Amino acid sequence: MPALTTGRPGGKKLSTARRVEQEAWSKPVCEDWIARLAEEVNRAERPVVLVAHSLGIPTSVLAIPEFRKRVAGAFFVAPPEVDNPSVRPKHMMTFGPYPHDPLPFPTIVIASRNDPFGRFEPARDIAAAWGANFSISAKPAISTTRRASAPGRKAR
Repeated sequence: MPALTTGRPGGKKLSTARRVEQEAWSKPVCEDWIARLAEEVNRAERPVVLVAHSLGIPTSVLAIPEFRKRVAGAFFVAPPEVDNPSVRPKHMMTFGPYPHDPLPFPTIVIASRNDPFGRFEPARDIAAAWGANFSISAKPAISTTRRASAPGRKAR
């Protein structure tokens, strides 16, 4: 069963996974991201499992009406608050609000209590509305700082 991932490049790849490359990471266009994901799901020859992080989550959920192929399940990590005007960057709001209908496939949602793009409680509430299993991550969902690497020294 192939997995379609919607996150940024750089993670480990599953042998049957395909990454859905999205455009305009600095200012994403929701409709374009939805169309691109739906295109890949509809191209799949077998049912897929969606693996999404951050803005890949609303992209996945909003694309459901466009799917003509079966989605076997989803694994969502760090759902952003796409309807909270105090969360930055502002373009995240163009991906909201989330639909509150139960999702048509089994789903796992993982959130943390210290995600700068989404509070824990709204993540828990949307997971409940979707009928998803919900889990808490002990580590930050998103790293917001990186240390530069000096020659001969590993970055942290």
